[in-house]
Amino acid sequence: MAKTASRMIDLGSALPHFRLADPEGEITEREDFLGRPLLVAFICNHCPFVKHIADAFAELAREYRAKGLGVVAINSNDSHAYPDDDPESMREEARVRDYDFPYLVDDTQAVARAFQAACTPDFFLFDADHRLAYRGQFDDSRPSQEPPVTGADLRAAIEAVLAGEAPSPDQRPSLGCNIKWKANGDTP
Repeated sequence: MAKTASRMIDLGSALPHFRLADPEGEITEREDFLGRPLLVAFICNHCPFVKHIADAFAELAREYRAKGLGVVAINSNDSHAYPDDDPESMREEARVRDYDFPYLVDDTQAVARAFQAACTPDFFLFDADHRLAYRGQFDDSRPSQEPPVTGADLRAAIEAVLAGEAPSPDQRPSLGCNIKWKANGDTP
C-alpha cells in the first residue's frame, strides 16, 4: 500500500470552480454552495485509506450537513485502469455507505488538478467566503493501526468554520493512496 501525502496548499486559497455530475447525471457545482462553508473530499471506492474512514466520514457529513455545511465528494481516479472506481461502482458505494451528499465523477481529472489534490482521501474545507480554511487529515487513524477513527482533526476544523472562526493553522497532511492519474504523460 503506497502512501501519498496531501500537498497542503496555502490556507486562504480560493475555492476552484467545479461543475461535475454524479453517476445518475445530477450536476453539482461550486455556485450551489454560495454563502456557506463547503467541504470537498477527494475519495474513491478501492483505496484502503478511504475504506478505513468511509463510514465515519459518512456519519460526519450527515451531522454537519444538518448544521449547514455543504459537502461533496469527488472521485478523480482513472476508472478505465481501476474499474472499482467506475460510476456504477460509485453508485453502489454511495448506497452501501449511505452517502447523503453528492459523490461526483471527475472523469477528465481537471477538478483534481485545480484543487491540487494528491491522494485519497484528501480533504479541503472552505469557509463561507470560499477561502481555504483547512486541508489535511481526517484524523490520526490509519488502516490496521491505532488510534480508532474519530474524524477529530476535520471535526475540529469544521466546528471552527461553522462558528465563524479560523481553524488552528497547525494542520497535518492527509495520507492515502495517490490519485490514479490517466496515462497521458501529464500527471501533476
